[in-house]
Amino acid sequence: MASSRFHSPLLRSVSRSFYLSIRILPARLREPVALAYLLARTTDTVADTARISGTLRAETLQTLSNAIQGKAPQGSLDSLAATNSPVRVARPSRSASVGSIVDLVASFAPLQENANERALVESLPHCLEWLDQLSAADRNDVCAVLEKITRGQTFDLQYFDNPANICALATAADLDEYTFLVAGCVGEFWTRLCFRHLPKFAELGEHEMLDLGKRYGMGLQLINILRDAGSDLRAGRCYFPEDELAAVHMRAAQIVHEPDRFQPIYQKWAEKAERGLAAGMQYSRAIRNRRVRAATVLPALIGARTVALLRDAGRTALQRKVKVQRREVRGMIASVAITLAARSQIDEMFRRFSKL
Repeated sequence: MASSRFHSPLLRSVSRSFYLSIRILPARLREPVALAYLLARTTDTVADTARISGTLRAETLQTLSNAIQGKAPQGSLDSLAATNSPVRVARPSRSASVGSIVDLVASFAPLQENANERALVESLPHCLEWLDQLSAADRNDVCAVLEKITRGQTFDLQYFDNPANICALATAADLDEYTFLVAGCVGEFWTRLCFRHLPKFAELGEHEMLDLGKRYGMGLQLINILRDAGSDLRAGRCYFPEDELAAVHMRAAQIVHEPDRFQPIYQKWAEKAERGLAAGMQYSRAIRNRRVRAATVLPALIGARTVALLRDAGRTALQRKVKVQRREVRGMIASVAITLAARSQIDEMFRRFSKL
């Protein structure tokens, strides 16, 4: 199955706006970016399969990570489920791991109520074959970013292992580490790909762009945490540091019932998220290729609008779902396309969306 025919319908079905961003990238960037996204969405789907225990989900994530990294597990998912024991890995061999992933697909695909996510899980063998078809440099970058993402997802499952008991991350450093593993590393991945594939990619040096890209990704993940804080708390998850809660004599379980006391902590992390978006705008402005600039700036624009909505919702953001409407996202995409992602225009859009 040719990757270009394979990824288009699947990407379109499982991504809200990222598919459109990928479509406008230069051709040599589309394949590694699309594949990395599909693999990350697949690991996320496995991590979110609530119909089985968190322990088995974590073990299955390890099986999937081994397959992506080319490490063949000794034994099938059936034996894993039967013994509930950690996966053992053998000598690296992606061709062997493709076979071992069949059990994972057979076990997890039927658990997906959403047809698109079921198709995503079923696509795993093709994704692993596609990974082998990438150039060595692109394949190494995809493997490296997926190793970090699955490590973050596994940490999440293991740390928040009891939905009946609301648990908070211990410190700000833990939250920073988590946001780096699941999103900041993606900014670094994007940067390395672009510097390798695009001559004169940016007006800033690679080291500075790597740092901006990391901060951008971490800021976007913080926005997700802020937006989903209420639903996460009801599921037993608190990403806001326990030591900061203790400083105002709060426990994670009190946040939903006493949102006013929690607001200073929430606001502190909202401001850090906004600094991450500012880093994303600086990153985007530095990009010379307008198509890449357009694809890169869209998450910052959506993020700015989301922060504005959260700010407007205030303490009620913990009780309801705050989300940028699909029509607004389409409008942003159209505006970026019409203006050809001119620097002055994207700056104006960012200011406007930040104030709404």
